[in-house]
Amino acid sequence: MADAQWYVVHTYSGYENTVKATIEKTVETRHLQDQILAISIPLETVTEVTESGAKKTYDRKIYPGYVLVKMVYSDDTWHVIKDVRGVTGFVGSSSNDPTPLTEEEVYAMGVEKKEIIVNYAVGDTVRILDGPLSSFTGTVEAVDVDNNLVNVEVSMFGRETSVEFELDQVEVVSQ
Repeated sequence: MADAQWYVVHTYSGYENTVKATIEKTVETRHLQDQILAISIPLETVTEVTESGAKKTYDRKIYPGYVLVKMVYSDDTWHVIKDVRGVTGFVGSSSNDPTPLTEEEVYAMGVEKKEIIVNYAVGDTVRILDGPLSSFTGTVEAVDVDNNLVNVEVSMFGRETSVEFELDQVEVVSQ
């Protein structure tokens, strides 16, 4: 849904899983799947080495006391979330007027992944779409999909210069 955005919900410490489960159950019973689309508790996998040398791996909450909810903001959805036991409010300028996360914040938190289709390879000519070199063309030297980077050799001031871009900042020039 286009107008759905991610909001940060503040919870009592240790209530994150309960809040998530309660919201999911409420969404199902009230048929609000088109209003509240996703609930997330960002986790990271941590490996610790104990004194005996054994490795112990577990998931740890990145933001303890917070749950992320992707929803279409309205009075109804606000009340559904706010009335859950363990929720203290939304994060924002005031708890009655929550501030949605920006797209950059959502991707930085790892809540959503942006899928980028790379239709160019090393040796292809590409056009730069963004930044100070936009509309320049260059040749792809290296593509690093895991780190979302592409190196492009661009001719500037009569010299070939290697410049690093994000994968979605360039497009292949049609042959």
